[in-house]
Amino acid sequence: MSSAVTTLPPARPGRLKVYLDFARPFTLLPPALGVLSGAVTAWGAGHQKPAITWALLLPVLYGTLMAAVLNAASNAINQIYDLAIDRVNKPKRPLPAGTMTMGEAWAFTMGAFVLAWLLAWLAAPEGRRECFWIVLFTSVLVWAYSAPPFRTKRHGIWANVTIAIPRGVLLKVAGWSTVKTVMGVEPWFIGAIFGLFVLGASSTKDFADIEGDRADGCQTLPILYGVKKAAWMIAPFFVFPFILIPIGVSAGILTGNRILLMVLGPALVCYGAYTTWLLVRKPEELAFTENHPSWTHMYLMMMVAQVGFALAYAL
Repeated sequence: MSSAVTTLPPARPGRLKVYLDFARPFTLLPPALGVLSGAVTAWGAGHQKPAITWALLLPVLYGTLMAAVLNAASNAINQIYDLAIDRVNKPKRPLPAGTMTMGEAWAFTMGAFVLAWLLAWLAAPEGRRECFWIVLFTSVLVWAYSAPPFRTKRHGIWANVTIAIPRGVLLKVAGWSTVKTVMGVEPWFIGAIFGLFVLGASSTKDFADIEGDRADGCQTLPILYGVKKAAWMIAPFFVFPFILIPIGVSAGILTGNRILLMVLGPALVCYGAYTTWLLVRKPEELAFTENHPSWTHMYLMMMVAQVGFALAYAL
């Protein structure tokens, strides 16, 4: 008597989990915190704190959700156009692993962009649409970073620029716009601090991706200049941007709690110096360690700076 053995295909993971993995949820908190921090900073700027009402809070809530959703859209469009790279560098992601179709990826991406634009439209205190226009411009940069014809991630320093402007400068300004107008020096000065930090720090993710990036023709800083030189090139951006904090206080540009800001600046400089040491002491480790400690500290530094600014303007 013969028995037939039926081999069942492997079970597909739940669709919700696949979409969550595609959105990369652990990356959504920093931009949401950035907008929330920017809103709190605007609220306390000039030592004039408006009464906390639903009219004040709702635009901030919409803006905070917008930042997370827009970052999910950014992650998605990047994975679509990085499929060849991810097959080498990150084969367990949904697209290279085959757990998500390209059609599903595009539907998620466009849906996330539209939802982010809707939330930005709603983040309009007193009818101002500054947040919406900032988000539209940010969306263009996000697209240009990943997608043809620009695909700036293939062009050295231009990759860093098209990350630093939306994720550094405009993130803080968008948060500010959910409470007050951005027509002034202070929000842009704060945005410049974060933008300069991201300009260099964003390259930390490129070191472990050299193999796939090179195969796809991406000219990241580690590929263009080598691991050691690229590490020294980005190291100053972990320190010097935060020197602008005490300078801004002394010049009267930053109007938060003077004592807290004067503590925050040197504290971030010291933290940045430690992260720099991790970068340059054994730069070759950056190339084969997927989550190098300097990458982790880059995210932590951003979080500390966001919370620090919020506290300095709230107290």
